[in-house]
Amino acid sequence: MTRAVPDRRAFLGGLLAAGAMPMPSWADAGAPAYLSAAGRPDGRAVLCGLSAELEILFELPLPARGHAAAAHPSRPEAVAFARRPGTFAIVLDCRTGAAAARLEAPAGRHFYGHGVFSRSGDWLFTTENDYETGTGAVGVWDVQAGYRRAGSFASGGVGPHDIRRLPTTETLVVANGGIETHPETGRTKLNLPTMAPNLAYLRDGAVIDTARLPQDLHMNSIRHLAVAETGTVAFGMQWQGDGLSPALVGLHRVGQKIRLCAAPPDALRALRGYIGSVAVSRAGTTIAATSPRGGVIHLYDAGQGSLTRAIPLEDVSGVDLHRDGFAVTAGTGALRSLSAGASGYARSVQGLAWDNHLVRV
Repeated sequence: MTRAVPDRRAFLGGLLAAGAMPMPSWADAGAPAYLSAAGRPDGRAVLCGLSAELEILFELPLPARGHAAAAHPSRPEAVAFARRPGTFAIVLDCRTGAAAARLEAPAGRHFYGHGVFSRSGDWLFTTENDYETGTGAVGVWDVQAGYRRAGSFASGGVGPHDIRRLPTTETLVVANGGIETHPETGRTKLNLPTMAPNLAYLRDGAVIDTARLPQDLHMNSIRHLAVAETGTVAFGMQWQGDGLSPALVGLHRVGQKIRLCAAPPDALRALRGYIGSVAVSRAGTTIAATSPRGGVIHLYDAGQGSLTRAIPLEDVSGVDLHRDGFAVTAGTGALRSLSAGASGYARSVQGLAWDNHLVRV
């Protein structure tokens, strides 16, 4: 006797009972390639999902200006972080646009605008300022428990800004910018003469390696990170000293010394002491660094540690990988791909000012 085919309701019920229902994926949210915060002329803040062709797939409201975002490794969820010294982060369901959770920094802390998920997606890590002690921290949030606060550990320095995870590992790398701030004084920098930026690598909450700049560059705040599939970390800096910084982009690998990328003085001067975002090619051979203040993108040969190309683009900041090159966004609404093998894409969105970072999903 042949068994009857169950109806759809019974079939779905059986899957649920067996725990076999497929989890929602990024494909259910339109398969965005990128996320970016943006601002509207009327002051509204949004988080946008972009296709690989740099077209807007969705636009979700934020309660205030965003900075960067973190994409869950499998589920169509994104965490949008407030601009420093904000104290909120919003978890968005990118299928529906609903806020799935709201994170609030604990008393005495504020966020730095960045976070990263564990490899499994079960934990979210956020960079934070413990402003009463002047030290940096990494907050830990239990994703499976609805993003419940689970604790924190030291970031290995002062002023942790960006945070990334090394590929195929649970090792975190933190850009400790070295700058002490306090909410009572806003974004005022309180310790410039004694600042000491570093890259700190952490595993299970403990520092396993620290990379520091030479003492004469201690006023070069390490701010933004990108990680190649090889484990090479590229970083961008923001110069707090007088005169011209000798470098604003560098490379590092665990257990090795920092390598700084060189550029002619005129090219360095054009950056106006400020790198907004960095990206590194999958093989770690090319670095892209943006300067919104200078209105220019720098491309560096990582092997030679030298500048190969400078591309002007007004108010450019966001950058990440794009096929065989990079994609960039600007505060003017411009979106552009920089492709080695094709002409790429060039678009402009009226009424959207892209914020600092472009995040690949």
